Amino acid sequence: MNVLIVESKAHLAQIWRAHLQRYGAEVDLVYDGDLALECLAEKAYEAIVLDLFLDNGSAMAVADYAQYRHPDSKIIFVTDTTFFSDGSIFRHIPNAAGFLRTQTPPEDLAAIVDHHGRAA
Repeated sequence: MNVLIVESKAHLAQIWRAHLQRYGAEVDLVYDGDLALECLAEKAYEAIVLDLFLDNGSAMAVADYAQYRHPDSKIIFVTDTTFFSDGSIFRHIPNAAGFLRTQTPPEDLAAIVDHHGRAA
């Protein structure tokens, strides 16, 4: 399973990557939206872990491009805000498969990504 992590907080992204690799995933890790778009232009991913609010770039642009280029990719959004906590993200982004708090235990995030990624 190929997974793309798009997260501005490097230490958090590296923790997530380590947990996903324990599930046997091949993980690409980028810290901004522009690099994520480059990755999506070159490679398909079964799952994408995407911080809703990136320091650089737009998560929505990444999600839109992923939907266009790889419609079967499942996006698991993470955030430390309450924005979209009403679940409306699933109405806006058709390939959204999950919406988690940044504070979700990394082993739980990895299990959710593994489940949705393998289903893709």
